[in-house]
Amino acid sequence: MKITKLSLVAIATMGIMSGVNADVDLKVGGQGVIYYQTSDSFDNADLFDHAPNSQANAGLQLNVNADLGNDFGLGYQETFLGTLGLEKNLVGGTMQRAGEKLNDHGTTKLYVTKKINNTTLKLGRQELPKSLSPLAFSESWNVFKNTFDAAVVVNSDIPDTTVVGAYVARSNTHSNLASFNDMAGGALPSGAYMLTVANKSKKEVPVTLTYYSLPDLTGGEGGYALWGDVQVDAGTLAQAPYPVQVGFQGGQISPENGLEDTTAFGAKVTGKAGLVNLKLAYSTVDDGTLSVQNVGTGVKTPLYTQMVANQNAISRDADTIVLQAAGAAGPGKLIAQYGATSDNSDASNDYNELDILYKFKALGTNMLVAYIMQDDDAHSDPNNILRFWTRYNF
Repeated sequence: MKITKLSLVAIATMGIMSGVNADVDLKVGGQGVIYYQTSDSFDNADLFDHAPNSQANAGLQLNVNADLGNDFGLGYQETFLGTLGLEKNLVGGTMQRAGEKLNDHGTTKLYVTKKINNTTLKLGRQELPKSLSPLAFSESWNVFKNTFDAAVVVNSDIPDTTVVGAYVARSNTHSNLASFNDMAGGALPSGAYMLTVANKSKKEVPVTLTYYSLPDLTGGEGGYALWGDVQVDAGTLAQAPYPVQVGFQGGQISPENGLEDTTAFGAKVTGKAGLVNLKLAYSTVDDGTLSVQNVGTGVKTPLYTQMVANQNAISRDADTIVLQAAGAAGPGKLIAQYGATSDNSDASNDYNELDILYKFKALGTNMLVAYIMQDDDAHSDPNNILRFWTRYNF
């Protein structure tokens, strides 16, 4: 693959810094991925067909991190995505691209950090974690995570409290990791401003609250969003002999241009029965104008009931319940979960999903094999999805 001028500039910059200042500490790492997914498209195709319902990628990410001294840091990531020629006879499309061509690459991270006492600044292209940015976050389900152009300030002056302020300008979604555009499908041309406060004064009950200012939301007068999350270590608080955790989440997206607010609430209980970890989760979202989904990608939700592929069913005007069981199986971990969603809209298109995932290590890599079954009232047959990936971290 060719290396663009941007890549050469970045690599040359690293080399110059290393040569000029012997104190610059460079760390190089990354990951290689092979990713494949096929579906029968609600019985409109066959599994493993050479058609758009079968997709694959071969990808490589290179990370360079530098300690520049004086509490300055630099992070750089170049992402290469291709198919190894699989599109010729095995698949009809790709999960992701990193440029306009089928085999291409782009810069997915490029940021500078500066630490000042208990405050850290991070400016540039970067990932955003869902725990601190629940409505604009980097998703890990695809070949590689999406990233954002953002300015982030993290402060820990208040005991047991982390305060995060951010301006999030653009996102690369998932389809083309090298292309950064306005978030929410163009509905946030002025970006979003975020303030998150995470408090662990009582370690058994950590609380996280987030506020977003959303200028120009949906092309109108803007709006705001609120989100809160509380985790309760109920087993420790009750001095029970078994671990039980309870979680509560809720929020509201409020456009200020005459559109209806969207309100969401969720709860979950996790525990253990012998060697099996169990989770029961519930969410409800009303019929507001906007769905509760990641404004950076328009895909996943922050809801506890988020499964492999149920995001469009659960994110608006719906009630959902999910039961999950997970435990060790052979050399890996087996996860089985079932979700049922009641569609409260006029369409009344109720939805069910079954996920069976097996995560394991083999040949020095991390692997996943997954089967997903989607069933709804709008189709006479379910949609069956098979997904496989292998990742090597270096």
